Amino acid sequence: MPISSAHTRPSPRSRFDPTSSDEADRLSAKALEIHRHLCGVYGCPIAYFHDLDPLSELVSSLLSHRTRNADSGRAFKALRARWPDWERVMDADPAEIEATIHGVTWPELKAPRIRAVLSAIAETRGALSLDFLAGLSVDAARNWLEAIPGVGPKTSAAVLSFSTLRMPALPVDSHHHRVAQRTGLIGARTDVGPSHAILRAQLPDDWSAQALYDNHEVLMLHGQHVCHHRNPACGRCVLLSLCPTGRAREPAANLTVS
Repeated sequence: MPISSAHTRPSPRSRFDPTSSDEADRLSAKALEIHRHLCGVYGCPIAYFHDLDPLSELVSSLLSHRTRNADSGRAFKALRARWPDWERVMDADPAEIEATIHGVTWPELKAPRIRAVLSAIAETRGALSLDFLAGLSVDAARNWLEAIPGVGPKTSAAVLSFSTLRMPALPVDSHHHRVAQRTGLIGARTDVGPSHAILRAQLPDDWSAQALYDNHEVLMLHGQHVCHHRNPACGRCVLLSLCPTGRAREPAANLTVS
């Protein structure tokens, strides 16, 4: 299925801005303060965990949806061991792909999706490569990727940020999203998809790929290690003074943050 060129990304500042410029400025300042505190805890800059070409990163990201990193990593390695290149994965029997990636969540859905995504790229570009994205702006590259059925904002941002493209895009995973909600950077009803544009708009336009990667990583790490889905450790959270959720849970805590 060819990729539609009519797919366009709405401007995050026009579609997702808070209701007033004062509120937008307040949230931007808060986002920077959160970034500063978390970088102090987790250490920035953070080394990139992948060095994959963008097509391989796309497959890795598709495998990782709702799946633990260790499990998706094993599935990715199994795919590479079973088939020497992505062209052969594209032509493989979906049942074989499913069996190869059985350790991920929903392998029965991910196997045909990976084939379909690879086929869409090959049909549109005439070759299985995403290296051309390096010549596009971040918004244009994300628009192109998200025009592929099955590729959403998290996957498109991950391809640009995590791969060897090293482009300034901000992925948002479930941990990152949870911390952003609890600290009030986004609304309680804001889903992960729309949160990408909101959270990116709160950060400086000229931030580098490394700075945006650091922002994603520190919020993700904080969600994993402190701001748990159940029973967040608010009493030892460096963001407690900035977090309305934490203050409500720990009203007697010392709210001084150095």
